[in-house]
Amino acid sequence: MDVCREVAEKYPEVDVDDYHIDAMAAHLVRRGGDFDVIVTENMFGDILSDLTGELAGSLGIAPSINTSKTQAMAQAAHGSAPDIEGKNIANPIGMMHSTVMLFEWLAKKHDDERLTRVARKMEESIARTIHRNIVTPDLGGSATTSSFAEAVCAEVANDTEV
Repeated sequence: MDVCREVAEKYPEVDVDDYHIDAMAAHLVRRGGDFDVIVTENMFGDILSDLTGELAGSLGIAPSINTSKTQAMAQAAHGSAPDIEGKNIANPIGMMHSTVMLFEWLAKKHDDERLTRVARKMEESIARTIHRNIVTPDLGGSATTSSFAEAVCAEVANDTEV
């Protein structure tokens, strides 16, 4: 917290607040839109990211990216979900959006607008697929992991703008 406040002094336009984990969980449920960035230790971050994923509709849609100045790793926020392994029902949106975030990071790191366009194309293709009501069971649909991914790929292929 001391380091966070020290850095915050350099950015007076940014509001920095301190909440206990239980209060923060309640704030996210009541007024999640009020928060842009939440800095926390790993365990509390895992708890809050799972909560926000579910608040958004499903844990399966929550993306994640871990970065430094030189390296990045994209992953879905939900983990491996061993209870649904091999059932072809996992929601791939979280991993797909994590990949979008990775392309955005790479675009910025390498100052490459083409990577930004790829990220936008992926993101828009995912949105169009969802808009067509092709979604996995966790979102009330009947698509499998594979059929959702195939539908997104078809959207990407049909998008002629890059």
